[in-house]
Parts: sequence; structure tokens; C-alpha cells
Amino acid sequence: MNKEIEFLNIISNTLADSAYLGDDCAYLKEYDLALSKDCLVEDVHFNCLMSPFEVGKKALLANVSDILCFGAKPKYALIGLGGKLDENFVKEFYKGLNEISQRYNIKIIGGDLFRADKITISITIVGDCRNRKISSRKNAKIDYVVAVAGEFGSSAQGFYDLKNGIKENYFTLLHKTPKLQEKIARDVSKKTEFGYAMMDSSDGLCDCLYRISKRSNIGIEIEYDKIPKKTLNKDFVLFGGEDYSLVVCLHRNDFKKIKGLIEIGKCIDKKGVFLDGKELKYGGFEHFE
Repeated sequence: MNKEIEFLNIISNTLADSAYLGDDCAYLKEYDLALSKDCLVEDVHFNCLMSPFEVGKKALLANVSDILCFGAKPKYALIGLGGKLDENFVKEFYKGLNEISQRYNIKIIGGDLFRADKITISITIVGDCRNRKISSRKNAKIDYVVAVAGEFGSSAQGFYDLKNGIKENYFTLLHKTPKLQEKIARDVSKKTEFGYAMMDSSDGLCDCLYRISKRSNIGIEIEYDKIPKKTLNKDFVLFGGEDYSLVVCLHRNDFKKIKGLIEIGKCIDKKGVFLDGKELKYGGFEHFE
């Protein structure tokens, strides 16, 4: 796998209690809350191709997506912002945050401002799990349907287009402001009877499949032609990140209840991830390269 997973294994083996680790959110059962934290760094997760307003929107959307994919409802957020900041960046960044917080009825309840060599954003988000069935990557089982919502590869195509001087088209707009699958994620959390595994494709479709496969100790096979996509670049579709589309492994009876999910494969009694009958080597966004 990649260096991030190696580091996560070290952390898990070092801590006296790692029971809360393993998913994009931690579930606090005694409070029925989900918590998640995400960081974005200039020239790694965003650059001058995006305005401060767009960076603010995307930063919060990325965190909202984690909460939605866990099966929870986003409620509160704390924002850390550092770097060589000026008044205009701070104002426009918070305008972007405010637009998304208003859209999802999230309250910004505090945070931190700090000095750094590059603009760095750290967001902690809290979600309400009441009356919802939450996700876990360990919940996938043999014969479960592998289903998706949204499309794959469009954000990677948009980033490629931006770097090559295309300022605005379908793909660049999706890269800057991804579309989250809020209703479908909510329906999965409220209508399913059996346990399920749901992630967003922030680090790519292949990354999602491998993480669920490994954590659930099952194999996954998918068909490329069934994957919803608009770009013609196969690598973008399989390995490109930041689409924030849904990837869900769930019982077939539950799959039939959720409108909008598209079946692309199934969970199998085998180790690894397979595309059209051939093993798919791991690939996705590398945080430490």
C-alpha cells in the first residue's frame, strides 16, 4: 500500500487504545456523535489556480463529505488557518466557508489562527448520528453489492486542464467545487437494515476499494464500463482523487432501497481488488510523496 497506510499502522500499534481508529470519522457512541479532522496544505491540496473563496468552499466540503459518508449529519466545525496571510485572503476564505456552512446548516464554533511558511488549513467537524446507521470500512461482506454515486475522474481531469491553461470548463468547475451526494448518503444511513461500508473518493476509486477490502478482509471485483465517468482518461477514473463521489458496499436488499446508487461490482471470497477479471494494483493520491 502507500506510506500513509504504513504510518497509520505504526500509530495504531503504538497507541494503548486504537479502538476509535480505522475510518474517516471516529464514532463516540456515548454521545451519538461523529468527529473527523482534515488538513489541506498549499501546493499539496490547492494552489494559486484556485481563489481564496474557492479554497474555503472546497476545504469545508471535503470535511462535510467525510461526515456524510460516515452516515452522520454535519453540525459544527472548528477552523484552523495559518500561513503568510493577508486581510483579503482571510475575508475571501471565510466567505467560501460561510457559503458551505449555510448550505449544510453547519455552525462555525471556533478554531485557531497561526503562522506558517505555507497556507495550511485544519478543520475539525462534528456530526450527529442520532436515528442513523453509521458506516465502517470493516462492514463489507461476501456477496455485498459494490455501488457508487457521482462520477469518477472528473476532478483529476479538471486539475489537469487548469494546469494546462484551461480556466473554466465542466471538469475545472467540478475540481474547484465538487458535488456531494448528500441525499443518497442520508438514505443509506436511514434505510439500510444491514451493516454497510461507505467512503468518498477523495483519494480515488481504487483507494476506496482497497481500504474497504483490506479492513473487511474480503475481495472486490468491478467492471470498468459500469463506472460513471465523463473523462476518457482511464487512470483519472481509477486513481484520480477529489471527486468526493460515494463508494458503498451493502447488502443487496438494502441496495434495492436506495435510489441513485449504481452497481459496479460485488464483494467476493478472495483477497484483493479486481477490474474486469484482472487484479488491479493499488493506486491513489500519495500524501507523502
